[in-house]
Amino acid sequence: MNFRERYGRWAVVAGASEGLGAAFARQLAAAGCDLVLLARRAELLEGLAAEVRAAHHVEVVTAAVDLASADLPARVATLLDGREVGVLVFNAAFAPLGDFAQLPLEGSLRALDVNTRAPLVLLHALLPGMVARQRGAVVLMSSLTAFQGSPYVSVYGATKSFNLALAEGLWGELRGTGVDVLGCCAGATLTPNYLKSRAEGGAPGELAPEAVVTEALAALPHGPVLIPGRFNRFASLLMRRVLPRKTTIGIMAQQTGKLRRLPKG
Repeated sequence: MNFRERYGRWAVVAGASEGLGAAFARQLAAAGCDLVLLARRAELLEGLAAEVRAAHHVEVVTAAVDLASADLPARVATLLDGREVGVLVFNAAFAPLGDFAQLPLEGSLRALDVNTRAPLVLLHALLPGMVARQRGAVVLMSSLTAFQGSPYVSVYGATKSFNLALAEGLWGELRGTGVDVLGCCAGATLTPNYLKSRAEGGAPGELAPEAVVTEALAALPHGPVLIPGRFNRFASLLMRRVLPRKTTIGIMAQQTGKLRRLPKG
C-alpha cells in the first residue's frame, strides 16, 4: 500500500523520539510520507530526523513539545498550519508505576494530560481536514492493560482503556469517509523505557518495536483494533473470554508487580 497516495503527504507522530514512535517514523518515511515528529527531547528527535532524511529523502519537521502543556492546542495549530496531514500516530504516553496510594497526584494528572487530553487536541486539529479530503488515517496506541484493571499501572491502564474506546468509536463514526482508524493494543514491547524496568527473563509475548509497527500499519485499513503478536492475541482472548475477570486482574498484577519491584534508574 502506498501510504502517501492513499492518505496524504504528511504524517504526524507524537511520542516519536525512540521506541515505537521512532519505528513508526522510519516505516512511514520508507512508505514515502513526510514527517512531523513531536516529543519532549529535542536531541533525540533531531538525531532521528537526520537518519530518516538520509535514508528516505523525505522532509522532516521536528518540534520539542510537552504534550501535557496547557498551550498544546495553540502550538499544534501553529505547527501544522498549511500542512495536509494524512496520518496521525499518537504513541506518546506517561505511566506512573507503583502503588496508587503512594504516588503523587501530579503524576496521575500528567498521565491524563499526555495520554488522553493530548490525543484529543491532535484529533480535533486534524480529523476535520481528513474527513473533508475523504482520506486519512489515525493510529492510537493502546495496550493490553486496556482490557482490565492493571494493578501498579492503574492510571496508565485506565487511560489506555480511554484510547481503545475512542479508537473504536471513531472507527464506527468514520466508516465510509475514507479515514481509517486503528487502536493498537501492544503487549510487552522492547522499547528503551520497557527495557529499563524489564524483569529478569522478560515477559511472555515480547515484540520488537519494528514488529508492532509493521503489524499496525498493515492493519490500518481493517480496524478497529489490533493486538500485535500471535501469543498476545491468544493470551488476550483467553483472559477476556474464558477466565474470570478477577483472575485476569491477578495475572496482570503478577506481571506489573515485577516491574514495580525493580529499582528505578
